[in-house]
Amino acid sequence: MDQRLKNLISRMHCEELDGLIVNSEANISYLTRHPSRDSRLLVSKKKIVYFTDPRYTEEAKKQLKGISIRNTGSAPPFPTIAQTCRKLRLKRVGFEEKSVSYAEYRCLKKELGKKPALVATSDLIEEMRELKDAQELGRIRKALVITAKTLKFAGKIIKSGAKETEVAARLEEFMRLAGGSGPSFKTIVASGGNSGFPHHIPGARKIGRNDLVLVDLGVDYQGYKSDLTRIFFLGRIKHSAARIYEILLEAQRRAISRVKPGVQISEIDAAARDYISQKGFGPNFSHSLGHGVGRQIHENPKISSKADGILKPGMVLTIEPAIYLPGKFGIRIEDMVLVTKKGYEVLSVSVNK
Repeated sequence: MDQRLKNLISRMHCEELDGLIVNSEANISYLTRHPSRDSRLLVSKKKIVYFTDPRYTEEAKKQLKGISIRNTGSAPPFPTIAQTCRKLRLKRVGFEEKSVSYAEYRCLKKELGKKPALVATSDLIEEMRELKDAQELGRIRKALVITAKTLKFAGKIIKSGAKETEVAARLEEFMRLAGGSGPSFKTIVASGGNSGFPHHIPGARKIGRNDLVLVDLGVDYQGYKSDLTRIFFLGRIKHSAARIYEILLEAQRRAISRVKPGVQISEIDAAARDYISQKGFGPNFSHSLGHGVGRQIHENPKISSKADGILKPGMVLTIEPAIYLPGKFGIRIEDMVLVTKKGYEVLSVSVNK
């Protein structure tokens, strides 16, 4: 049995669960090391069962070792899952409350009846995913290599007269041709005043001759993501923009320098946020400092002022301080950082800022 599954079963034992229905595609992919599509996974000490429909059954049989494959046909999978739970004589079965819809829960509850008991769980697998192993880090590093190439390409195509949508489309095409599976998320290209919206959707606006252009993009490489933001200046750089850029560079430097095992996550956010506030732009930094990245573009841990956890070796984080001036412009600088045994490593150090 794969070590990840063994670790999960150990965590389930602590929660007094003898079974867990995994609904999240990211979690199933993590546990099976195989891309999950329209599937469910039942984890128990007695047996691991992968439920999917005829489109993916043969592929799963070929790729998954030590896991039973159950073809659910074209019908919803929950009757088959419930039947399997009863056959294995499971008593307390957990489900992922964050990824199961109410309709799915009602169906599952109806099929299971009173036995086995259905128990809501939260973050059992997500907490495991916080710490990346060597294979995961290798894929994240490869995603960043492709990201670096894509951002270098961005510098060549971001020109006066180009539309935001055109630039975004060409960047996503480039990352695929460079070896990526695709974008980690919809690429953000925000020019001029549009950069003042943190998650602007690229539109038909043409980039101006002296515009500031914010590009936030990521690459998916074999299921693992990258996430970086860079600012491109066309023509003359306004004094106000240069000043804010320097403030953010220092805020990011202060935050990254605090990264090491055992540090309270909220302290990392405070290191950047307090400096930005000292410079008079506290209200203009409207989101958390960062987030974990791995199989999902946003995953544990969240780097915010309210976070109550500590940093651990193997965590991969974004550090992305920002200042947004509505109606004028916005600047965000984002890098990815690995928590090492003694401190940190900036994984995206090769990407010019």
